Amino acid sequence: MKNTITALKIAPHKAPEEIEIINSLAALQKEVNGHIEVAYPFVDNVGLVMNEDGKFNGMALNRALRTADGEMYDIVAGTFLVVGLGEEDFCSLTDMQLNTYKEMFRAPEVFAWIDQQIIAIPEK
Repeated sequence: MKNTITALKIAPHKAPEEIEIINSLAALQKEVNGHIEVAYPFVDNVGLVMNEDGKFNGMALNRALRTADGEMYDIVAGTFLVVGLGEEDFCSLTDMQLNTYKEMFRAPEVFAWIDQQIIAIPEK
């Protein structure tokens, strides 16, 4: 039996999608279309698996990352995954985590340069 995990796939211009993925480097790289890097921007036990060169390769800007106050501090380019963090490896998201991050990333965003700053606008 293959080791799979439940994760959220967040693609540009799309709603979050709950997926089952094999918990392997090759499967993760396939989902994000390249070498991976993992960010840990939340206090929750989750990681964001993304293409490490997404911005440099001109991948579509996807979602903003924000502080607790709602201020945008970064933008993820390309498709990324939200995965749970186990003791030594990635693991499935809990039901609560699935709901939290589906809601957080529910609205695809477009980005615009206005008054010398980038702003994120939810897509309709």
